[in-house]
Amino acid sequence: MPVRDILGQIEKWWDAGETFGLATVVRTFHSAPREPGAALAVSAGGEVIGSVSGGCVEGAVYELAQQVCQTGQPVLQKYGVSDDTALSVGLTCGGIIEIFVEPVSKEYFPELGDVAAAIKAGQPVAVATVIAGPGRAGARRVIRGSVPGLNGQAAADGPDPAAWGTLAAGERLDQAVDDDAYGMLAQGVTAVRHYGEHGERRGDELSVFVQSFAPPPRMLVFGAIDFAAAVARAGKFLGYQVTVCDARPVFATRARFPDADEVVVDWPHRYLARTPVDARTVICVLTHDPKFDVPVLEVALRTPAGYIGAMGSRRTHEDRLARLREAGLAEDELARLRSPIGLDLGARTPEETAVSVAAELIQLRWGGSGRPLTDTAGRIHPR
Repeated sequence: MPVRDILGQIEKWWDAGETFGLATVVRTFHSAPREPGAALAVSAGGEVIGSVSGGCVEGAVYELAQQVCQTGQPVLQKYGVSDDTALSVGLTCGGIIEIFVEPVSKEYFPELGDVAAAIKAGQPVAVATVIAGPGRAGARRVIRGSVPGLNGQAAADGPDPAAWGTLAAGERLDQAVDDDAYGMLAQGVTAVRHYGEHGERRGDELSVFVQSFAPPPRMLVFGAIDFAAAVARAGKFLGYQVTVCDARPVFATRARFPDADEVVVDWPHRYLARTPVDARTVICVLTHDPKFDVPVLEVALRTPAGYIGAMGSRRTHEDRLARLREAGLAEDELARLRSPIGLDLGARTPEETAVSVAAELIQLRWGGSGRPLTDTAGRIHPR
């Protein structure tokens, strides 16, 4: 699970002055069970939280984390395919993962409290750590500040000035990493970047793991109906910050949408026009009423939202397209509309429809085919 999910517990250990081992997946190859950023922590007393492989290598990582706490020296460890006959440690799925294991305490990671505070406040923050290269394995730099499109904040000119810590002697490496971290935050990307010893872009002597903690992407659900309640639950399950909006106060209530982060009473198009939208935003229009959905879609299709879907029959869809053309939308703008919303799963109930919408979001995020895995060959997890 990601560091964000175990942050509360490791912050308690850090506040108590303990030294604990933190293992983080920094790079994966082939069908690895976890994405970069997945983490496992081991306390001084042997308590374990989190996961880096779903169980395949947890035992070995546990021992390595205890060793790192004793030596104070971070370790970059690679785990590949296991040999079942030899009972060796490895991944049965055929993947390869690289895990960076480091000691964490107020001495080793004094910035953790500030990082945790930024994450809790929904402020974008990135942690850049040298994981391999001459000299400073474990050196860390924290970059925090506004990111275009997130939380309605405007971008600063150039790298974010709210950064502290240093990765090496001199400023060139720090500046190069700041530039990359700023862009990675805007996209919500966590990955390893390579540099020369003095920050040269074409060098690869240093490997720096940049972990982005951007605010969760937003899901805007328009139409306070039973389908919206199910979609809101699915959105929360997938990690979105969910807002439900409807102009009718009798329907748009907290009691009807307990899973939403926010319930707004307003005309959908008016609310959307004043709401920050970025490339990670999901917009679901579930009203299937022209007086609501045409005005809000007219606004939505001119935003950079990554997903815009609308519920309704084929006939409703054709009528909707005609009305949007009359409103002046171009064909390339209309081509962004996913209607009828969701994948073809044969869904009928609100809950089944929410699953079909969630399935389409996952497919678009990772580039899946949407076909049964039994009918496919090769990699299960697309690049």
